[in-house]
Amino acid sequence: MSGFVEKPEPLQVPGLVHLHTGKVRELYQNEAGDLVMVASDRISAFDWVLPTEIPDKGSILTQLSLWWFDQLRDLIPNHVLSTELPEGAPADWAGRTLVCKSLQMVPVEAVARGYLTGSGLLEYNESRTVCGLALPEGLTDGSELPAPIFTPATKAAVGEHDENVSYEEVARQVGADTAARLRQATLAVYSRGRDIARDRGIILADTKFEFGFDGDTLVIGDEVLTPDSSRFWPVDQWEPGRAQPSYDKQFVRDWLTSAESGWDRKSEQPPPPLPQEVVDRTRAKYVEAYERLTGTSWS
Repeated sequence: MSGFVEKPEPLQVPGLVHLHTGKVRELYQNEAGDLVMVASDRISAFDWVLPTEIPDKGSILTQLSLWWFDQLRDLIPNHVLSTELPEGAPADWAGRTLVCKSLQMVPVEAVARGYLTGSGLLEYNESRTVCGLALPEGLTDGSELPAPIFTPATKAAVGEHDENVSYEEVARQVGADTAARLRQATLAVYSRGRDIARDRGIILADTKFEFGFDGDTLVIGDEVLTPDSSRFWPVDQWEPGRAQPSYDKQFVRDWLTSAESGWDRKSEQPPPPLPQEVVDRTRAKYVEAYERLTGTSWS
């Protein structure tokens, strides 16, 4: 059992129809048929959406995604139509709300990996492959791969794991042409993001994207290259052979799996609220990632 510890009640806004409550975002549709995407301050770990929020997280993710969309504009179009608040929306939606084009979403998590860790490392240790792609001997946790690889996954519901699948399975599900376009776009965007991040002292170890179609045009949507969708590691602390320090939920995961939390991850009990110190340190990591990548101060 997993999912929301306390599922929020979506706010009702005149002129907007609530469509979906995700781990982090609330999705609405306006009268023109556009999506209104509102990023909350919720945080998830181990397939649970926790009862404690991280202040400013939703705004940081939204503003960082907007910055990245600008860096990627020549590679692929994105779904953003406007950052203006819909009429009647609450003032606290400012800075974390995007009005977006409604796309025909591709039901695949488009994952790119440039380094070996996480679920990729687990598969590699068993078979020397990741998503069926053969990799050389001798790699360890944090090793840079010979070249970035496309390692797609199925999209899971809240509280369930995404599952890695082969490229052939993606082609079977969505068609050979769409699979090829997904792979090309994923690796192109990852490579651009990796190079920009590296110049700012950050390794982009892996990341996931969501794509959809606007007619025949492939468009990137949701969030892009944020600490929630990517593994960011500081270049100056990178050391293959161990878990790397990261700009994400590391403090949350570490505390939840510590004796101090009193939580058994294997039980069906929901995780407890986070202590203030963990909240503050996690927020600081999100802010640091934003500031190092964009070169601007988070006010």
